[in-house]
Amino acid sequence: MSGERSRAYSWSDPLEFLAGAAGLSGLEAMRKLAAGQLPQPPIAETLGFRLVEADPGRAVFEGDAAEFHYNPIGTVPAGLAATLLDSAMGCAFVTTLEAGVRWTTLELKASFTRPITVATGTIRAIGTVVHPGRRVATTEGRVEDAGGKLLAHGTGTILVLEPEPR
Repeated sequence: MSGERSRAYSWSDPLEFLAGAAGLSGLEAMRKLAAGQLPQPPIAETLGFRLVEADPGRAVFEGDAAEFHYNPIGTVPAGLAATLLDSAMGCAFVTTLEAGVRWTTLELKASFTRPITVATGTIRAIGTVVHPGRRVATTEGRVEDAGGKLLAHGTGTILVLEPEPR
């Protein structure tokens, strides 16, 4: 095919992150991840984004909209913004946790306000904790361009899981 492109990338074994984060609070682990002291997860390498900030109840991811994200109509599909929202909101919740707490996204709702294209450039997803419940937590997030224009926003519900059996 004419105009064909290719992309190669690599990722770390996800168990390296778990081993490196063992015994750390969620905030400590997220800060080490943002500082490059722990490996980014495979999804971040696949989609081309990374955690860049972590504070109590807040996490920020950044990435550049790229041609390899495109759908057949020449825009980035909503799934990228939804994944960024889920990642930012989930990691914001992680910053509130003690070591070893397990959780999963229970619900994600997203609204998309502008198309994302290569011309959008760097996008930021900012997640914050609304309510850090003991069993169910709520979060919210925004995806913005470099100038702060809103591209998408959403809310998430997180379920705190029982400790893993020993």
